Amino acid sequence: MTSTDQKSTGAPLYENLRKLITVIDELRDVGLQQYIKLPRIAVVGTQSAGKSSLLESIVGLDFLPRGDGVVTRRPLELRLVHVPPDDSGFKPYAVFPNKSDEKIYDFQKVHDQIVKQTEEVCGSDKGIVDDPIIMKCYSQTCPDLTLIDLPGITRIPQKGQAKDIERITTEMCRRYAKDPRTIILCVVPANQDMSTSDAIKLAHEEDPDGVRTFGVITKIDIMDKGTNARKMLLGQEI
Repeated sequence: MTSTDQKSTGAPLYENLRKLITVIDELRDVGLQQYIKLPRIAVVGTQSAGKSSLLESIVGLDFLPRGDGVVTRRPLELRLVHVPPDDSGFKPYAVFPNKSDEKIYDFQKVHDQIVKQTEEVCGSDKGIVDDPIIMKCYSQTCPDLTLIDLPGITRIPQKGQAKDIERITTEMCRRYAKDPRTIILCVVPANQDMSTSDAIKLAHEEDPDGVRTFGVITKIDIMDKGTNARKMLLGQEI
């Protein structure tokens, strides 16, 4: 079978997959998630676990806010739409459908819009609110996928945050992770002891058999000298 034949054979499946993801997103938009459990991928991790770097690697673009402390203060629902590479003049862009249909080609402005929408709901302090920002990204470097980036589980409140920040962030992550149709993307930094990971603990509690949990190890490049992630990668740590 030639590469052309393989491409044409796989095209219907690819097109149907895109249609299915679009339908699920539209059903979620009209609030059906309250009555029917729709499939989704939730990105769970502790504060500063490297979730932003992971997501930008999946998308192939830089646009997520970064900084010290809790940066993600509202869930971010990323709806990724893969654009076929046959259009050489295509430029990636983002749309925030809850705000307008404007196509934003400058991803620094996409970054600024995420910050703006966060502060509109959460305020300029460190408050965390379970009200998702919805963003569609059209690019030739991303797969067809919808992911929800959740605020990192935080143990110690920063100035301006609620004293029960650990409970707030843990319960928010749990609300998504306990849904049997949710795939848990559990992000763990390589320089952290996996046995003490709050994200892994939560994933174990909500998915004890691990049938819908995928682990992602980040920050391997900053591990202490003389150590490695071999056991973590082979699943021998826990």
